Amino acid sequence: MRRVNMADSTELKLDFTLKQLSLSAQSEQEDVPGSSSTVELRTSRLVCVEYPAVVNNVDKMLETLGGEQTVSKTFTHPNRRLELRFRPQDPFCHSLCGNRFPSSNLLLRVRRRVRKKDPNDAEIHMDILGVIGTTYKYQGLADFQCLAVHSEGGKETSLYDKIILRKVEKQEFFEQPMPYFLPPAIFSRLDTPVDYYYRPDIHQKALARPLPINKKNLIGLNRARRPHNAIFVSYCDASVPDECREAARINWTRICQKENDKQAEEQLKKMFESRPIWSRNAVKANINIQPDKLKLLLPVFAYYMVTGPWRSLWVRLGYDPRKTPESKKYQLLDFRIRCSTKHGYSLLDMPVKAKRSALNYNLSITFNKAGPQAASVMELPAQEGPSTSRDSAPISYQLKESSYIFREGMLPPHRQMFYQLCDLHVESIQKVIEQNVGNEQECDERDGWCIIGTKDKLRDMISAMIRKVIRAQKPNLPEVRKKRRRRGLTSQSPGRDVDTEEEVQEDENKDDEEDDEDDEFQPSEGSENEMETEMLDYI
Repeated sequence: MRRVNMADSTELKLDFTLKQLSLSAQSEQEDVPGSSSTVELRTSRLVCVEYPAVVNNVDKMLETLGGEQTVSKTFTHPNRRLELRFRPQDPFCHSLCGNRFPSSNLLLRVRRRVRKKDPNDAEIHMDILGVIGTTYKYQGLADFQCLAVHSEGGKETSLYDKIILRKVEKQEFFEQPMPYFLPPAIFSRLDTPVDYYYRPDIHQKALARPLPINKKNLIGLNRARRPHNAIFVSYCDASVPDECREAARINWTRICQKENDKQAEEQLKKMFESRPIWSRNAVKANINIQPDKLKLLLPVFAYYMVTGPWRSLWVRLGYDPRKTPESKKYQLLDFRIRCSTKHGYSLLDMPVKAKRSALNYNLSITFNKAGPQAASVMELPAQEGPSTSRDSAPISYQLKESSYIFREGMLPPHRQMFYQLCDLHVESIQKVIEQNVGNEQECDERDGWCIIGTKDKLRDMISAMIRKVIRAQKPNLPEVRKKRRRRGLTSQSPGRDVDTEEEVQEDENKDDEEDDEDDEFQPSEGSENEMETEMLDYI
């Protein structure tokens, strides 16, 4: 029994009564002195760990949790799970993960003093140590363990002293004979049992009329295909489609019921008549249409290029960019902001924030709740309801111009961008693109109608322009002079901007090994390849 007693506005006290349970049939005895008392409530905040073992040594128990410092560090991250290793010195020990739960418990310390001469003469003292606001519970399985042992002839031999370096060893240590031992590459990411609902193969229901289905290299046969009916074309395909699929036209006709949908259809048709190749971001920046509806509208007018210089782009039906040199300006440039101390600024100095954080990944030591599911366009009402004065403002799905266009002096909205060459509105960049205008001989799968190495040069020029903007915003950044990437390519481009040339040029007496180090392309952290995965929306 517990009762709160507010004796003072600043002092909170609790009344406790302890009852001793007994399995004997004896009559209930009198209460032990001290079993009912008023205890002062302390405001100390505590953390409880429900340890899945019998604790005989507190120091060894804390060692399995990584120590007090590791526990405190884990507590500062709300979505981090508390790791427990029963063999902390064993690098092959698979850890258990404790889930974090909010709680409102009290830690009560009870002392029972008994006289040696008279065991019935006892006295109880109670004291509240604090309030437990967080509790870690180990609810997962503990049977994923691996021991570095070798079994032969019914005898097991430990291999830890032979495979673990505990000190500096000589060459003989690495040349000694060793039995075969291969630890598991990865453990299961799920440590709690889940219900798996087995479903019959949908193709087994059609045994009466079997279909010629080739199951080779197919994934997810039980899932119905999304009814977008887009046409995918690879660079090595001999021809391109002239018309869309009939199912794609039927799906869009069924959805296109509102007046603004018909306007979007007419607007997209005019866009492909004026320009045969568009990226999806460019379409979103010029048309205000719901993204789920755009997935159904695009396959009506264009097909999707999977590989080649126009990969991840939508091409007008009947138009083959491989046969037209004028399509060079519509090629794709995959650009990523270079971020390292080699370029004069680090991730913390980057004005462009990453789309995603490392905490969003569902690791075994993290706990994330599932987000709400997005509504499907198929569930939207086909008819427009009557408007009222209480209707909310119309939602705008249109992207900004910076999502697909680059100009000098501006920062890209994301660390990874997909630009078409015609959308790079910089005079010096366009001069580099137009170097071989009229002399295009053959379309290459990697460089298209451009000169070999043009994309690398464009990335250098854009990076130099972005570096100017970053230094203008943060003038205290250290100056770092960048080595020239390709001397032969630089000498072939007289139209290059003078300021850009000064930033990427350095002493030509440097050896080739240093130039090779600069050729390493460092992708930015948290970038997201939207166009590369766009094809998954239509499969």
